[in-house]
Amino acid sequence: MHVVIATDGSKQSLNAAQYLRSFADPESVTSVSVLAVISPLAAVPFATESDSGHKDIEELSFRTAAQAATAQVAEVLDGWGPKVTQQIRSGSPASEIVKAAKAKDAGLIVVASQSSRASAVLMGSVAHRVLNSATCPVLVVRPGAKPKKAARKK
Repeated sequence: MHVVIATDGSKQSLNAAQYLRSFADPESVTSVSVLAVISPLAAVPFATESDSGHKDIEELSFRTAAQAATAQVAEVLDGWGPKVTQQIRSGSPASEIVKAAKAKDAGLIVVASQSSRASAVLMGSVAHRVLNSATCPVLVVRPGAKPKKAARKK
């Protein structure tokens, strides 16, 4: 089974990856895609033409932050077993998460719920939208959820 884990760079996203690792059998998970979604900048810039270079810098900054976020989640999964890849998409977070899951024929999507007040305001309820539009099961890891410390058979 392929699993898609979405991250926004928050501690809660890391916790969601730890939560998955704590209960899922690594032998049943064949691969994992760690996904970050960058919301596109406004189509119509508000700045003057002299500020045109700032858009490229901002986009690069967002991409760098997304790469760091996916790398952190991938590090949580390091040594767990399944092959882990990192992916960055641009668009609506919920829509891109669902598209990525469909493209990989994922058996599970893992998302964090309301990682912070700021991202909850900016992103709206991404987890809710993913739940309502995904064609596979969705694991929503709530704030404060503690990874299980169950002994694994080897």
